[in-house]
Amino acid sequence: MTTTINADDGVISGSAGLKSTPDSSGELALQTNGVTKANITPAGLFQFDSGYGSVATAYGCRAWVNFNGQGTISIRASRNISSISDNAVGNYSVFFITNMPDANYSLPAACFHNSGISSGGGVAYANIATNAFQILTAYNTGITFDPQIVTAAVFR
Repeated sequence: MTTTINADDGVISGSAGLKSTPDSSGELALQTNGVTKANITPAGLFQFDSGYGSVATAYGCRAWVNFNGQGTISIRASRNISSISDNAVGNYSVFFITNMPDANYSLPAACFHNSGISSGGGVAYANIATNAFQILTAYNTGITFDPQIVTAAVFR
């Protein structure tokens, strides 16, 4: 069984208000009108239904960054990123505020230049670690370049 907190409008059960049904399972369910919308499992996993019809585990974005890769580099916006460094043309290091538990994370990224037109190149990663990772940008020919916009997100 699960401890349930239900925000009931009274239509289904006849009485409106916040209702709770406690137990000792360690799982917490959040409901609206008796329909589970989110869970926190005993293992600490957060699960929710975001309009897809079922409650599933959420894998959150642990960090993200959007920065200017040309000239004096600077972070435009970020979360859980302490700083970036310009190592060479098309070579940047990105450092976390809070380290990852291991280096087994996913790094979707993109780079743009020339007023938002795609570079025709790609983004690669190197030196993936718990405290930082490197972004490498290059044209399809292998020649590195400094893009106007560099973005990355970390999922784990």
